[in-house]
Amino acid sequence: MIKKVLTIAGSDCSGGAGIQADIKTITAHKMYAMSVITALTAQNTTGVYGIEEVTPEFVGQQIDCIFNDIRPDAVKIGMVSSSKIIEIIVEKLIQYKPENIVIDPVMVSTSGSKLICDDAMNALITKLIPVATVITPNIPEAEVLCGFSIKNEDDMIKAAQEISKTLKGAVLVKGGHLVNDAIDLLYENGNIHWFRSKRIDNPNTHGTGCTLSSAIACNLAEGKSLSTSIENAKVYLTGALKAGLNLGQGSGPLEHTYLI
Repeated sequence: MIKKVLTIAGSDCSGGAGIQADIKTITAHKMYAMSVITALTAQNTTGVYGIEEVTPEFVGQQIDCIFNDIRPDAVKIGMVSSSKIIEIIVEKLIQYKPENIVIDPVMVSTSGSKLICDDAMNALITKLIPVATVITPNIPEAEVLCGFSIKNEDDMIKAAQEISKTLKGAVLVKGGHLVNDAIDLLYENGNIHWFRSKRIDNPNTHGTGCTLSSAIACNLAEGKSLSTSIENAKVYLTGALKAGLNLGQGSGPLEHTYLI
């Protein structure tokens, strides 16, 4: 039986991030992709130029249609731009009790555009994040969640410990914004696991966060452990970066289909 993965996120019309990146990633893992769209964005590699939110009611209706017919083996949640949308997602997650919930707390795009309203920040932290199996903040997002600056590996540990107080699941702090090699920190049940890899010299990183979190969800859907799922997801992301796709005038997208 093919594994099914649901992504709940915003649409990227240029295809590099959001729903589109998630579907490509899930498909590359030979799994069945389903989507709940929370917002439409007018964006490309140079920035985000417009956001149109889907109504909370319609977000809820999309979730109902999926769980009442094709239950997913894992759920990835990305861009959720308002508190009302977050509240309906949490309501449905509590109702349907899915396994393997990966939350990428998207707050800003790669180009630096803000993607979440101020009123949604508190709902994200207090309502959505606590239901996660794992959350995957990058350094700027982790700084928002923990409340202090992160400059080195010790700071990453302290941040993960602080963030973990708000959820039962695990925290993966992605260290790609630090100046050294790409290092990620998994903090799970009080235990620390470092993932170290050589930084790929590729300025085209549009959608890397979406891609990694979706790949983690795919591996969890197959029943792999969280640490193995992250390790495999990082290998996939590294390959997508190494493929060297070069599209657009800004920070371009990855080659999600390099394995196909």
